[in-house]
Amino acid sequence: MTDSAPAAHASPRRTPLIGVHEQLGASLTDFAGWLMPLRYGSETAEHTAVRTAAGLFDLSHMGEFTVTGEGAAAALDYALTGEPSALKPGRARYTMITADDGGVIDDLIVYRLADTDFLIVANAGNAAVVGPALAERAAGFEAAVADRTDDYALIAVQGPRAAAILAPLTSTVLDEVKYYAGYPAQVAGRSVLLARTGYTGEDGFEIFAGPQDAEYLWEQLSAAGARSGLIPAGLAARDTLRLEAGMPLYGNELGRDLTPYDAGLGRVVKLDKPGGFVGRDALARRAQDQPLRQLIGLSLQSRRIPRHGYTVLWDGAPAGTVTSGAPSPTLGVPIAMAYVRPDVAASAVAGDGQSRLAVDIRGRAEPATLVELPFYRRPA
Repeated sequence: MTDSAPAAHASPRRTPLIGVHEQLGASLTDFAGWLMPLRYGSETAEHTAVRTAAGLFDLSHMGEFTVTGEGAAAALDYALTGEPSALKPGRARYTMITADDGGVIDDLIVYRLADTDFLIVANAGNAAVVGPALAERAAGFEAAVADRTDDYALIAVQGPRAAAILAPLTSTVLDEVKYYAGYPAQVAGRSVLLARTGYTGEDGFEIFAGPQDAEYLWEQLSAAGARSGLIPAGLAARDTLRLEAGMPLYGNELGRDLTPYDAGLGRVVKLDKPGGFVGRDALARRAQDQPLRQLIGLSLQSRRIPRHGYTVLWDGAPAGTVTSGAPSPTLGVPIAMAYVRPDVAASAVAGDGQSRLAVDIRGRAEPATLVELPFYRRPA
């Protein structure tokens, strides 16, 4: 038996906006097989701009799939944990695709564009798995699955001034676009799918456009937002924004060894929908069992940062694991999400000696306080 030669790593894919990022001097990184902007300058400044004004993101690395045909709604009901057939055209929903054992393959957003036309948005790192899984599950239905990732550039404008910045560029009355809705629209004279969705905890819009229009739309949005504090924002700011908002990240709070119930997202599982779905039986059993772990929020007064994989301590003994952690620009302290034993979570919630809770950061127990998720909610 001989070792095989290591496979050559393919060059990361480039989004239609890579030239813009290079011109702006962005720090670029290989993320899920794509060359993406990590930051343009200060990630803290980018984070703060989204919380107080607006940020502009390139999300063209996300995977897009269409499911079309008379059986598209039924196929997606079978393929996903939610009930896409209940969506009205123009609306969207957060959902998941699970394996037979109930483990999460990916978390998704499904948009119903028309009665027989759906758009599924997957995480970049899971797109190569999600596409074939959708196709396999749709095989028994009158539905066609197509990978449309290369047909879309995806630009997001997020923040409290997002609507005011976008409004002059579109005839769509933005006040009438509900959260988790998406409609065909014109932005700066280009045909797009305009969705009121995001991953930052702020109001905002995601614009699905043709790759050939990406640079033009970026320039128009940048110009429209220049006086309102809009700046480009990279992956680093996106991660701290979603962490503050308590939004799960696949590979951290979600994974094949975790179910939606583990992450406190049982609401996305429709066990009683007709026909069932892949993973339904396992999730039905899981819904009746006592949880093995519970996702909680933590804050630290120390300046030391609890990172992914660090051990959570209760009375000095291991009691869980940090899934995501970072300094919070909004709160001014380090924060983290972590999975811990349910008894530990219950004791901490009851206020049973918060000082008993800590995170092992490089061999030193740093006291931690349980915080109800999310850490941040935008003002009403």
